[in-house]
Amino acid sequence: MIYLAGLVILALGITLNVKTGLGVSPIISVAHVFAVIFSLPIGDAAFVLYTVFVIAEICIHIHLHRTDNALPIKSIIIKDILQLPLSLVFTRVMNTFEYMIPQLDQLPDTAFFGTFGGRILALLFAIAATGIGAAASLDMRIVPNPGDGIVQAISDLSGKETGLVKNIFDGFNVALSIMLGLLFAKGIVGIGIGTIIAFLVVGRFVAIFNRFCFPFIRSVVADS
Repeated sequence: MIYLAGLVILALGITLNVKTGLGVSPIISVAHVFAVIFSLPIGDAAFVLYTVFVIAEICIHIHLHRTDNALPIKSIIIKDILQLPLSLVFTRVMNTFEYMIPQLDQLPDTAFFGTFGGRILALLFAIAATGIGAAASLDMRIVPNPGDGIVQAISDLSGKETGLVKNIFDGFNVALSIMLGLLFAKGIVGIGIGTIIAFLVVGRFVAIFNRFCFPFIRSVVADS
């Protein structure tokens, strides 16, 4: 239940981040560039990106197995591969939220969430949902969403804390999105104040959740 709730909350956070019109979530920024260039739904572009992430995870886990033969590589690779059908379902949930949630920056000023203050509030909620959803689904160690699975794989490879790796990986995605936008869309696409805030804050939400909430969740799961 925690795992599924985490994935739904994550999908909501990523999609709402886009809908604020203040900039997309860093983890989805590359997919957003391709969605704009090829006029694709954001969920479809995200599925292609997630497939690349899964391939990268498999390569990392094979490398880790070579340095530690005790690593249960078969079960890990199976989990990596299962991220593909999961990401297909996850991106359909994103598409559903995309159709359900209006573009906030196109709402009339008479609507609260059409104002700048309302969009900032929605952005803060989106960032919190992204961090909490990512942490909750990752901590269950079942089948992660590829966007977070690649962060977990890099964290395992580097030995660095997941929240820190999340910050660095988000920064890489933002830089890549800017470069792709300038090369293929003749301008920066989807990067705004919301992207920068998410880049700085989402990883901290992951770290805070793991510090204060995960020990409680682990005890509940153990008792059940």
